[in-house]
This record gives sequence, structure tokens and C-alpha cells, in this order.
Amino acid sequence: MQLPEDQLRAGHIPSDVYRRLPPGIDVRRVVIVQEAPRSYTGPIVLTLVVVTGSIAVLLVIAFVAQVVAGAAVAVLSATSGLTYSINRAAKRRASSK
Repeated sequence: MQLPEDQLRAGHIPSDVYRRLPPGIDVRRVVIVQEAPRSYTGPIVLTLVVVTGSIAVLLVIAFVAQVVAGAAVAVLSATSGLTYSINRAAKRRASSK
């Protein structure tokens, strides 16, 4: 038993605690309560939830921006004659020569 926690688990009362007991106390009936060790499960899970939520929000923002851009191109092409097209035929003719 090298650590104070081991002594407390074995039922030994450390001398500094023994000196603070009022006179007339039956030492066999003294109960020493220790604080439970800290659990890191909660903060780790909270961090994972925040990171996952942030990634989900960024993906939703990217999707909405893509839909808005597509809608803007569709509206502009329908109203003012502005078109956005990919001309793949020119690439095929250039590569076939």
C-alpha cells in the first residue's frame, strides 16, 4: 500500500485525518468518503456531437448554395437570355483529329 487511496480502501485512517477527529470518537465507526474519479465520457461525447453537427451544417449550407446558384442561373437564362452551358462537342472534335 503505497498510495493514500490504497490505505483508505483498506480501511486505514491517515494520521492527519486521525488528528482532526474530535476526542471520544470510535475510530472503528469512522467512514471516509472519497470523491469519485472524474469521468471524461461526457466531454468527449459532447465534442463529437459538436463536430458532427458542425460538419452537417456545413454540408447543408453547401447544398443550399448549390441549389440557389442553379436556380439563379435558371432564372437568369429564362428572363434575360443569359445561358450557362458546357460545350462538350468542341472537345470531342478537337480530340478526334
